[in-house]
Amino acid sequence: MADVRHGRWQCAGLAGPLCEAGGAGAEAVVFVHGNPGCGAEWAPLVGAAGDFVRAVAPDMPGFGHADKPAGFDYTVAGYARHLDTLLATLGIARAHLVLHDFGGPWGLAWAAAHPERVASVTLINTGILAGYRWHYLARIWRTPLLGELFQATATLPAFRLLLRHGNPRGLPPGFVERMFETYDAGTRRAVLRLYRATGDVDALANAAQAALRPHDLPALVVWGARDPYLPVRHAGLQRETFPRAEVVLLEDSGHWPFADHPEAVAAAVLPFLRRVAGAGGS
Repeated sequence: MADVRHGRWQCAGLAGPLCEAGGAGAEAVVFVHGNPGCGAEWAPLVGAAGDFVRAVAPDMPGFGHADKPAGFDYTVAGYARHLDTLLATLGIARAHLVLHDFGGPWGLAWAAAHPERVASVTLINTGILAGYRWHYLARIWRTPLLGELFQATATLPAFRLLLRHGNPRGLPPGFVERMFETYDAGTRRAVLRLYRATGDVDALANAAQAALRPHDLPALVVWGARDPYLPVRHAGLQRETFPRAEVVLLEDSGHWPFADHPEAVAAAVLPFLRRVAGAGGS
């Protein structure tokens, strides 16, 4: 495993942590977390991928220890634009995207706008979500006043209890505690604004699919089948956008399979990345 470096990114007047391994090439594996994640959650996979290709995992604005300004554009389009600026700042011209949760819509919106810069796509409990219905937490966050009340009353014990649902293998205590530690007022505001700004999921899905399907990109789909937020039925549907996609279902994993079953995720993701990136990516 390559040494993992913990630095900072700076662009467009914002800054945040950056987890990185491997060389400094223009082709890189780009890990994009979701809600309420951070780049550090990818560290084991970043280090392993760094053996054969450049790998980076940033904290996105509003999450982790990144800046969380009130004026940021907390929309899918806003995050896609930020990702474009960030990749340019890091000198990454061609990306192997590894996406999770809301990192899926962000990364796929960027990919749809720049398909020529996408080398491959790895989707972990996320993807093109045509026909998706909001999960119960999302419905709370999207409801004015109720969402604010829910966020204001969130505590670590309640957070732990909430995350037991749909995670039969359990999540490592340190993983949950780190998630809650950064779930501060800025992140809670970002979550409400993001979910309320993401109205027509089908429109996002259709636009991304129309842009990406003609390119038949190399793709891997890894899905924790017990996910209560993003149902496993969406895993196979990714082939409607990525016809060659390999699909790996982890029957006893939940929404964060890279945390609750890291060995199984690494066994699927790393050979795929090595094959599509190769030593030439470093």
